[in-house]
Amino acid sequence: MNMSEEQINCTISYEIHQYLFSVAYILVLLVGLPANTYSLYHAWLQLKARNELGVYLLNLTISDLLYLASLPLWLKYIFQGDNWSSSEWLCQLSGFLLYENVYVSIGFLCCISIDRYLAVVYPFHFKAFRSVRAASLVSVVVWLKELAVGMVFFWHKELSRDRNNQSVCFEHYPMKTWEYPINYYRFHIGFLFPLGILSVSYFRVLRAVGKSAGTQTAQKTRIKYLVTSTIVIFLVCFSPYHIFLLVRTIFERDCDFIENIFNYYHFSLLLTSFNCVADPALYCFISESAQKSIQRAQEACTRVLCCCSKSHGRFNTHSTELAAANENVTGTSVVTFLQQIKTDV
Repeated sequence: MNMSEEQINCTISYEIHQYLFSVAYILVLLVGLPANTYSLYHAWLQLKARNELGVYLLNLTISDLLYLASLPLWLKYIFQGDNWSSSEWLCQLSGFLLYENVYVSIGFLCCISIDRYLAVVYPFHFKAFRSVRAASLVSVVVWLKELAVGMVFFWHKELSRDRNNQSVCFEHYPMKTWEYPINYYRFHIGFLFPLGILSVSYFRVLRAVGKSAGTQTAQKTRIKYLVTSTIVIFLVCFSPYHIFLLVRTIFERDCDFIENIFNYYHFSLLLTSFNCVADPALYCFISESAQKSIQRAQEACTRVLCCCSKSHGRFNTHSTELAAANENVTGTSVVTFLQQIKTDV
């Protein structure tokens, strides 16, 4: 089917995804904004301590915050029935930030995995690569690479009209010819290659930690939790989208195909948004300082509930037990664990 640059020929029903996306985007904003704000503070503390991991955390958080800044525009678009009322430049920018967040996040998750791999598996080697200066240079390369690829979206018209004369932003059904090579690049270089690096790095970290006789069981459990959660979240947030992207690129040539796959594809795209919530949860909220802050907030909330409750004594006892339990699980940060086992691996 031939399709002009100005017209989307396929008639797609957006009703399901309008409700789902609006609820999900609001949830991501409400949770992701404060979480990433705290993550930004935590990354700054890491930088002040001259920890190269802080460089990657800072860039990862900046990427998430830029994407979160674009969500109000996408929410407005959804609330208006997928009718884009802003300028085409804002449409291009919003789409650009959406895709940049996916691949910049993947890039820095990959950088973090390599950094932890070198710290645990080769603790006495590659120290020059595990410095703030080296991490800063790598971060510049990651941003420049993704910005160069993302600029392609500004070279093409991204605002078009459907059969109902609505302005549709950043969606082409069927795909344009120029999108095919970009999509193959995004799948193989932007997703599959980093996934391989991340998997190999973290599995080697797991094996090294398992062989470390000097590492306590609780420390091993915490490191394994970080490793496993990172891989799972990476797969959940990014794998479905890239699988459907590849399927669309290979098989989509007419409206019948996209009408059958549309809801699945859009749901997989929605999953990428939850990366903004998962990043700070993984790399910040498991650290000692973050856990203590969360514990203090929990205790403050508990005290408020106790004051407002008639059963003041019972809630007070529960609060004390909860605080003691939290104190037991609050330990050294994952970064400290990985540094501590250098001499044991």
